[in-house]
Amino acid sequence: MTVLAVFIVLLFLYSLVSAQVEKTCLTAPIVFTVSGMVAPWVMAELPSGAGKADVFLPVAELGLVLLLFTDASRIDLKLLSSMGSLPARLLSVGMLLTIALGMGAALMVFGDLSIWEAGILAAILAPTDAGLGHVIVSSPKVPKRIREALNVEAGLNDGLSVPFLLFFIVLATSHEGAEEVRLLHFFIEQFGYGVGVGVAIGLAGGWLFARAKARGWVSKSYRQIGFVALPVLCVLGSEAVGASMFIAAFVAGLAVQLGGGKDVAEHSLEFTEDWGQVINLSVFFLFGLLTAGQWHELRPVHFAYAVLSLTVIRMLPVAIALVGTGMSRATVLFMGWFGPRGLASIVLGLVYLEHATGSHEPTVRLAVIATVLLSILAHGLSARPGAAWYSSRVARLEPGAGENATVS
Repeated sequence: MTVLAVFIVLLFLYSLVSAQVEKTCLTAPIVFTVSGMVAPWVMAELPSGAGKADVFLPVAELGLVLLLFTDASRIDLKLLSSMGSLPARLLSVGMLLTIALGMGAALMVFGDLSIWEAGILAAILAPTDAGLGHVIVSSPKVPKRIREALNVEAGLNDGLSVPFLLFFIVLATSHEGAEEVRLLHFFIEQFGYGVGVGVAIGLAGGWLFARAKARGWVSKSYRQIGFVALPVLCVLGSEAVGASMFIAAFVAGLAVQLGGGKDVAEHSLEFTEDWGQVINLSVFFLFGLLTAGQWHELRPVHFAYAVLSLTVIRMLPVAIALVGTGMSRATVLFMGWFGPRGLASIVLGLVYLEHATGSHEPTVRLAVIATVLLSILAHGLSARPGAAWYSSRVARLEPGAGENATVS
């Protein structure tokens, strides 16, 4: 209750000055993470359960599910169909190279990790978080095509990382060897079933809401409340068939527009988005508490890997993935840098801790903490200046440049 009370007070105080904070380079995740880190200093005693994975994980998973659903429901499907191969490139070549480079860097920086433990670390840190770069994906200064590509990438790469993470966990802990592990089976369950669950719930939910709204059966307040049920149903449906709840939630957000139209989604998400934001801020606050409790274990080597993860390991694969697209150097640099590690990596890290065994668990755990912490600060502080810098570069491009492509 002490932790909850501190968070609620902080949430209220932040709301009082939120408009002023948004004018600066600070972001809500920065404020709540740093507040979580300093909270133990002002508490007489930190509760023993604070920051434990079994308490932290359900909250973090729900927050990510709500975020993915609301982000996807706002994506312009007409624009998405015109973006060509940008998201596909980032989610295929870009993501595979990110995991491969992450494994190689982990083996180089942490010489005591096995190749499968290095794969675990790389898979945890592969997904990006559009929420940390909210200024980027919502800024009119950034071309809509680029914003949507980054948003779609962030929406799907966390779910795509799950099979890799489970695959590496099984290999790292199995005594029988790789013959018992079927990566294709993990992909079918996590991605294939996840897409199926998301399409079914999104289409049905959107269609029912559209019909009920057309007949005047739904009050405005219950339209907001009812939409919360859709991402929660994605969680329940995914658990039943062994699918990725994150893939299901993102796909459901897209399918809602197909089932009920974009207007239904846009006017029914405020409650879901607001509660998703509250839960996400609580995750960053709890992450700050967790970081404070483990700060004495962090070493320069963990932050060295964090720097590599946010730069070379992310930016080089993006540059390779964008070869042949005709994108300017500014765009390649911009998209490479704004791949923040946040909520998804926290969730996947907690999933790993549920299965973790062996003496190298602290290495993986601390590297994830260092990377997410550095990303929260670096990407948060650079979002506004980065958007302004990039918009000035885009303004110099020819009207027909790929970045400025519009929907016909």
